[in-house]
Amino acid sequence: MGFFRLPFASQLQIVLLVGMILAFLLIAQNQSVDVYGYGLLLLIGFSLLQVVAGNIPPQTRLFGTLVRLVLGLVVVAAVFGIGILLVPYLAQLGRGD
Repeated sequence: MGFFRLPFASQLQIVLLVGMILAFLLIAQNQSVDVYGYGLLLLIGFSLLQVVAGNIPPQTRLFGTLVRLVLGLVVVAAVFGIGILLVPYLAQLGRGD
């Protein structure tokens, strides 16, 4: 079965995995610190997208995949935002003042 005959969600997961492998190769090189930084940023981005895309059924078509991807990214952003807002409160609890 050819790559372009797969449903869009399956194609997206394959592209994200290949991107993560590329990011690991950029991180593993020892020639340039700038390339290392780009690889690290790519790995973070691809990993966040893979967390969301990994929860989308592989047989989902383009529109369904995009809707689920956007909703998943909103949930991830909300979790990060709530975590950032809770840090001062939880740090205060840890001090015991």
